Amino acid sequence: MLVAALGPGNARYVGGAVRDTLLGIPVKDVDLATPLEPNVVMRRLKEAAIQVVPTGIEHGTVTAVLPQGPVEITTLRHDVSTDGRRATVAFASDWQDDAARRDFTINALYGDPATGEIFDWFGGLDDLAARRVRFIGDPHQRIREDHLRILRYFRFQARFGSTPADAPSESACAELAATLKGLSRERVGMEMMNLLSLADPAPTVARMAELGVLEVVLPEADVAALAALVAEEARQQIAPDALRRLAALLPAEVQLAEAVASRFRLSGAQKKRLALAAARDGTEGEARPLAYRLGVDAALDRLLIAGADTAALSGWAIPEFPLKGGAIVARGIKAGPEVARVLRRVESGWIAAGFTDAVIPALLDAELSEQA
Repeated sequence: MLVAALGPGNARYVGGAVRDTLLGIPVKDVDLATPLEPNVVMRRLKEAAIQVVPTGIEHGTVTAVLPQGPVEITTLRHDVSTDGRRATVAFASDWQDDAARRDFTINALYGDPATGEIFDWFGGLDDLAARRVRFIGDPHQRIREDHLRILRYFRFQARFGSTPADAPSESACAELAATLKGLSRERVGMEMMNLLSLADPAPTVARMAELGVLEVVLPEADVAALAALVAEEARQQIAPDALRRLAALLPAEVQLAEAVASRFRLSGAQKKRLALAAARDGTEGEARPLAYRLGVDAALDRLLIAGADTAALSGWAIPEFPLKGGAIVARGIKAGPEVARVLRRVESGWIAAGFTDAVIPALLDAELSEQA
């Protein structure tokens, strides 16, 4: 329906949808390219009763809202000028011109929805078969157009690449690593978090360190600690977590963790969790008391980084301490600091007893007997 609304020959799948389909992995995002300009695309979709949103119309992108999910439709473009951070583009009518401005050969594959024909001008199919991540054309030029492509290269290498990696691509990333300093911290942080969320980013992050790239964006990193955490997550069958992996890369210094969170423009909640992980001292104690005190995510962070067992937290919900201050006042203790002290001591005993509510009356009696 969508393709038909745009008209014969006016739509091709592009980028990740084509790449992932050819690899036989689930497609997350569907993108279409078209020679039609955005206003024409919007008019034709509205005529076909397809909801359309101008999500990035200044860059040639609109989004069709379909029952199966959104589809981004972008007019063919070519670069007019670039400065390493942003590009000025103009609409184009040639498919190859649009492909030539993309980053990697495996992302410059186009598929005809009607015939299934794959269009490949830069050897992307061969690179996909070899699991080779390679810049289109001169890698230095591609990076000078957009410095973030250095980090994107390593993310794609971690996800799709084989070893040894493409030597010219690695060399260009190493030579131009300093250009990453000119990017916004938010863009760098987002790309690093995307990399750390992959199944096993440790070998790629280690290679970034060897090439001098990691030093530019995260000089504090300990790549060996990341590898150990990834192995521990796999051993205990814990899902990958980018923030936990960032915590593992950093030394156990709260102020430094908070500074990195600010540098990467992380949210307040993420910053707090990173700081909690950095407050580790290697003596984390039992899993459930730790989770009760810090929360499950923070406890998992500390335990996994320490290589400790987390089985006790599987399917466990943090219980609520059932004793309230009013019950203590009703037993003759004047409201104030003494009530809080009794609550803390009873709570400690309750935790030590494995969060068993049945022990609370005896614990409270024992505390109050000391007050008599």
